[in-house]
Amino acid sequence: MTTAATPMSVVTMPARSRSEVIAFAVMVALLLIAPVFIYPLFLMKALCFALFACAFNLLLGYVGLLSFGHALYFGWASYVSAYAAKVLGFNPEFAILAGALTAAVLGLVAGSLAIRRQGIYFAMITLALAQMMYFFAVQAPFTGGEDGIQSVPRGYLFGLIDLGQPLAMYGTVLVIFLGGFLAIYRIIHSPFGEVLKAIRENEPRAISLGYKTDRHKLIAFVLSATFAGLAGGTKAIVFQLASLTDVDWPMSGEVVLMALVGGLGTVFGPVVGAVIVVAMQNYLAQVGQWVLVIQGVIFVACVLLFRRGIVGELAARLRIKL
Repeated sequence: MTTAATPMSVVTMPARSRSEVIAFAVMVALLLIAPVFIYPLFLMKALCFALFACAFNLLLGYVGLLSFGHALYFGWASYVSAYAAKVLGFNPEFAILAGALTAAVLGLVAGSLAIRRQGIYFAMITLALAQMMYFFAVQAPFTGGEDGIQSVPRGYLFGLIDLGQPLAMYGTVLVIFLGGFLAIYRIIHSPFGEVLKAIRENEPRAISLGYKTDRHKLIAFVLSATFAGLAGGTKAIVFQLASLTDVDWPMSGEVVLMALVGGLGTVFGPVVGAVIVVAMQNYLAQVGQWVLVIQGVIFVACVLLFRRGIVGELAARLRIKL
């Protein structure tokens, strides 16, 4: 004898889904009205770094792989997008896509080498590869060396939308960020994402269940690099510049700080962390090198006092999933 499901069981949304949907709706609403109150260029920078932090969080927060070289994918995507737009005459959408594809290829090569090791050895390999490519960027003629690639044209999106207009550029960056954010969210909550979490929690057990963990880690690495490249390519078009700063090791450190401040292994944590770090860089610029000291203090505080990050602690107190 079969029994029909109750209406409540059919229409009730899980608490996790409700909280995440509400948080996403609030985030989108704030981002839509933000240009009225905040300078659009700051918002675009924050969104680019938020996507970068989300890409990094996919690797560390959900797979447990600490990369000290994610500036490699962010920075080289920036160079390729800038070169494609300025020298090759690509439309902005194709220039950004070229940067993301370049990051994916670099991620495949670097990931194939790095996942052979674990822990600190994995982190050191990613750092070594990133620094090798940094010194290549210093010497390569097409990168502009210390001057970088300047005066990159924003162009017309799909040949129709003039990205020279601040609001048009902001709308484009917002769409790219939301698209990347939702794609990462889907990956995290897919069966593939569940395997990644299993690898993070207990890799030997995942192997015993028949999962090819190295293949899953490599795919996650490439995906993380691709989204980082998407962020870097977008930033090059926004600021009309690609420089050594984007590919240097402090950039890798900054994205680690963003993820830790916001909350590793949370969906919205990297976004919050990126906004906080970018705000500090902009509004504390007058204190010079003391910004690095302040960032160091915040990093130590997060590690010692708020180990789950801002969003992680908030979610734990409210007993919801964010």
